[in-house]
Amino acid sequence: MRVHKSGRPFSDPSGDRLRDWMGVDETVFYDQNRIAIVPMAFCFPGYNAAGSDLAPPKICAQTWRDRVLAQLVSIDLVLLIGGYAQKHHLKKAASGGVTRTVEAWRDHAPAIFPLPHPSWRNTGWLKKHPWFETELLPVLRQNINDRL
Repeated sequence: MRVHKSGRPFSDPSGDRLRDWMGVDETVFYDQNRIAIVPMAFCFPGYNAAGSDLAPPKICAQTWRDRVLAQLVSIDLVLLIGGYAQKHHLKKAASGGVTRTVEAWRDHAPAIFPLPHPSWRNTGWLKKHPWFETELLPVLRQNINDRL
């Protein structure tokens, strides 16, 4: 909801974590000449009864995502953040869920990096999978640094 109210994607602790993963500051992250942020939904879908975010409505990605991506002419690195983005872009690879897809990051690098969502809800996942920080993130950061 904080992001929805701000009108700026990742303007919350998830964004802080994502920028840390990427090794960039807010100035670089929000520089539209360097980074394009293309969500799976173009709205905040609301909360479920348990207070968790609802899934992005499929109609949003079906209607807008490919049109938006087609307008971006020089994409050479894509971060697939979370299971919904991974399923949309990596239909075959995402069949094992986020963990298996992220574990197989080398199969997609250097052009694509599947990442878990940087939400605080995934802190446990990050603790269970220390390889994410020690193996994937250094390569991702170097990849991003080389492009900026």
